[in-house]
Amino acid sequence: MTALGRSGVEAGPLGFGAAALGNLYTEVTEEQAHEAVTAAWEAGIRYFDTAPHYGLGLSERRLGAALRARPRASYTLSTKVGRRLEPAATDDGTGDGTGDDLAAGFAVPATHRRVWDFSADGVRRSLEASLDRLGLDRVDVVYLHDPDDHAEQAFREGYPALEKLRSEGVVGAIGAGMNQSAMLTRFVRDTDVDVVLCAGRHTLLDHSALADLLPAALERGVSVVVGGAFNSGLLADPGPDATYDYARAPRPMLDRALRIKATAAAHGITLRAAALSYCAAHPAVASVLVGARSAAEVRDCAEQFAVPVPAAFWQELREAGLLPREEPS
Repeated sequence: MTALGRSGVEAGPLGFGAAALGNLYTEVTEEQAHEAVTAAWEAGIRYFDTAPHYGLGLSERRLGAALRARPRASYTLSTKVGRRLEPAATDDGTGDGTGDDLAAGFAVPATHRRVWDFSADGVRRSLEASLDRLGLDRVDVVYLHDPDDHAEQAFREGYPALEKLRSEGVVGAIGAGMNQSAMLTRFVRDTDVDVVLCAGRHTLLDHSALADLLPAALERGVSVVVGGAFNSGLLADPGPDATYDYARAPRPMLDRALRIKATAAAHGITLRAAALSYCAAHPAVASVLVGARSAAEVRDCAEQFAVPVPAAFWQELREAGLLPREEPS
């Protein structure tokens, strides 16, 4: 276990990302969700991440239910703020709560709508609602979730609210979670966050966090949690229908993934093992989150994460121009 920044909160090297428990893209049954969390626990995973956004609260409810019988001090749990959930049915007739949430990526009924809110009041209200859904008395880490288009309010109101919650002992560690590295680097340099969650920007296919976020985090003593290790699917199973950043993978990116896969095979490892190992290699990285929708996927990720990746593999990627030459591994 590694301490997140200067906080007393710890996270293991491999974490469980619970977006799929919110029916990401397709339905996951209650039984499958519970089995996935149980498999993660049996594999030694003790860091679990969720958010209200994932399935309009479904992920939080399922994760909380699956963890409720576990000793609370034995695991680390993070959730996010910035998107409050409000009932879709409204008195003024602008919504009736029917339809689905597939436009946002989740196969759930559209019973609620997301309201962007990085105000101090919004942060507290969101956290209180998350605790209700989780059925737990506390979470360990709270992230500002995707404040890309709300930077002013997030820095002026949302971040100070999290800092106050931390000083009050309500949460142990605070940070921000985004699919970009530039604003996360600003959080690292301009605030006193403990940890940032960077999704999809430190992978075998996207090295952008190497230029700004990772060196800044190392310099400031801020931990980085890496999400999106497989770039939403392409690095798990590259094929014509594979997704990259939640859309069909462009042909040049698919070709690049296939070249890395062939190199991995020549060194006796899988592309999945290489992808996970790459994410964990940088000294600023405290944990790698893997999203899984079944017990089998969890067990596979845990097995692949434990595979030693030979140094010759990284060297061959560098020589082929598939990795930056200065990349630590």
